Amino acid sequence: MKPRSKAITFALACVFLWALIPVVAKMGQIGLDNHQFLFWSSLVSFLTLLILIILKGNPKDIKELKANSWFQAILLGLLGTYLYYILLYFGYANAQGIEVLVIQYSWPIFVVLLSIFILKEQLTIFRVGSILLGFVGVFLVLTKGNFSDIQPSNLRVVILVLVAAFVFGLFSVLSKKIKIEPLTLISIYYLTATVLSFFSMLVFSEFVLPTKETIIPILVNGIFVNGISYLFWIKALKESEASFVAPFVFLTPVISTIYLVLFFQEEFLSVYAIGLGAIILGGLLNR
Repeated sequence: MKPRSKAITFALACVFLWALIPVVAKMGQIGLDNHQFLFWSSLVSFLTLLILIILKGNPKDIKELKANSWFQAILLGLLGTYLYYILLYFGYANAQGIEVLVIQYSWPIFVVLLSIFILKEQLTIFRVGSILLGFVGVFLVLTKGNFSDIQPSNLRVVILVLVAAFVFGLFSVLSKKIKIEPLTLISIYYLTATVLSFFSMLVFSEFVLPTKETIIPILVNGIFVNGISYLFWIKALKESEASFVAPFVFLTPVISTIYLVLFFQEEFLSVYAIGLGAIILGGLLNR
């Protein structure tokens, strides 16, 4: 399989898992706040990845890491698996969901822009068109064609979620430069997120055990949505240019909508089909 074909396969696998975020977040935060949910999910992600490392017989990869590599991995973990989610969950708790989602999915645009400055990738007219079509598709799906729904209700929250989008864009670009075996790298990411979210939980919330209702969402979120999906994302970034991979992420909210229809019987509107068409066209244009 060619590198770009591999990149598409990994990116789509990641997208289908990331699209579960609204479902598991909705189910998992019954009785838990954002700090508690992040801690338990991060802990499950780390343990899952650690088990995979042991099964593959790769513990030596961690032992052989130099101090500089540890520093780089911990810094990226702080950005992409802790700071991003803390800001994002804060946004969902304090602003309209549609508003937060639209701002959240500006991060692929930051990937393309940052890849120009950091990775020295070329910005072609096709990639610009792809990003614009992708964002239009996301905008149509999340607003349901009613543009008046996007009204900043809390400028502070809007800025924080925009910072979260920038942080994840920066995390994705920098992850392409780091030279650590992906499974080991993602394990360090979630070890970092587990430690940081544990202390933030103690400082800003309290230690609470998961309830019966939240155990399954935490396991699904920790094992698949956050843990394994990041492994797919890093592999996709290593197989092709970051600016080539980024537009595929615009499929996520469309698939999320399908999940919401299936799990919560939410209404499917014709505007969703139009949005999906724009996203697919954007992906084809990027190729």
